[in-house]
Amino acid sequence: MSGQGSGGNVIAAICNFFIPGLGHLVQGRILGALFYFIVVGVSYMLAATVILAIVFWPLGVILHIICIISAARYRGREML
Repeated sequence: MSGQGSGGNVIAAICNFFIPGLGHLVQGRILGALFYFIVVGVSYMLAATVILAIVFWPLGVILHIICIISAARYRGREML
């Protein structure tokens, strides 16, 4: 992956659309992948309960969008 806007970043963003954190895993960012997978997953699971849906469904959607954007804008390590 050569940088922001590269084909790898587009694929990572598409992967994150379907499974939060998968695109980060494709990019080799394991901690980011685990973080987004757990946090977005827990938010969606809590939203599945009727009582907590008002709070956690929008939170899950916002975090999911941040996850997608994070993968799409990843630059990687810059070589000097």
